Amino acid sequence: MIGKISGIIDYRGSDHVLIDVRGVGYVVYVSDRVKAGLPANGEAVALFTDLLVQETNLQLFGFTSLVEKEWHRLLMSVQGIGAKASMAILGTLGDEGVSRAIALGDWNAIAKAKGVGPKTAQKVILDLKDKAPSVMAMGGTLAENLDDAVLEPIEAPKKKRAAPPKANPAQPEALSALGNLGYAPGDAASAVAEALGAEPDLQTAGLIRAALKLLAPKE
Repeated sequence: MIGKISGIIDYRGSDHVLIDVRGVGYVVYVSDRVKAGLPANGEAVALFTDLLVQETNLQLFGFTSLVEKEWHRLLMSVQGIGAKASMAILGTLGDEGVSRAIALGDWNAIAKAKGVGPKTAQKVILDLKDKAPSVMAMGGTLAENLDDAVLEPIEAPKKKRAAPPKANPAQPEALSALGNLGYAPGDAASAVAEALGAEPDLQTAGLIRAALKLLAPKE
């Protein structure tokens, strides 16, 4: 299994890039969002990858974080969602957007992805809502900085790039605290996602308070 590719971008197509890893070229399929954030041809890059094995074909799909890769794996487990639809969803929303949409049950957000209809979007929410809390928590503990993973290029100087945005580290702590208070994982995830949607930079204590207000019984 090929889990990560680090090398030099040789070429980019409409839905893929060719990465030279010490003389071996790998075709890696990426979403529009990932492709837009990649450096120029000739520069160093690192992507986490997932290998799709089919009877007559092998395809590598690339992601900027392990969280995004995990959502791809889970999206692919939903009947009616193939690799193309999964990449469309991630390209439209990003990993944090997918986490928020599924936690909140917002199938309209999922349906904005090209080729994903309302019924399929609703099935994504139904099948994956219980898995959202664990992936959201993963986002807070595995915020990757790709610069640490890039190979030193031989033919091109490495240029410093801005690190990809990191998930709010308060998110997994708030989810854990709400779970300890007896709230169901799905309810806790929905409240945390809604609170972060309103105030993305909340610290742990503030996030827990905001989530508790949302979880309080409505009069």
